Amino acid sequence: MALTLTEKASGEVKRIMGEQKLPSTSVLRVGVKGGGCSGFEYQLGFDTAADELADVVSEWYGVRVAVDQKSVMYLDGMEVDFYDGLEKRGFVFNNPNATKTCGCGTSFTV
Repeated sequence: MALTLTEKASGEVKRIMGEQKLPSTSVLRVGVKGGGCSGFEYQLGFDTAADELADVVSEWYGVRVAVDQKSVMYLDGMEVDFYDGLEKRGFVFNNPNATKTCGCGTSFTV
């Protein structure tokens, strides 16, 4: 599998989906695009459904996650967590493929 979603991250995704009143068929789409401070940038968003032929689909703690085929090689083994502390709050990407990351937390180099 390309990536895992921690229980804490799954809980936050469910909270957001509930707030936005998204349909139960919605999936969390995780991907990579060129750009950011270090060359690549993580993308998180919601989609109405996954494409079972074009995406790698998994489920973590009741959240369906879709990763497009182009992003799989950059995200293989990655863990998406959620941090909620006094100094910051947000999703955290623990990617073993990243050789360099930026202070922003959403940009990386492979």
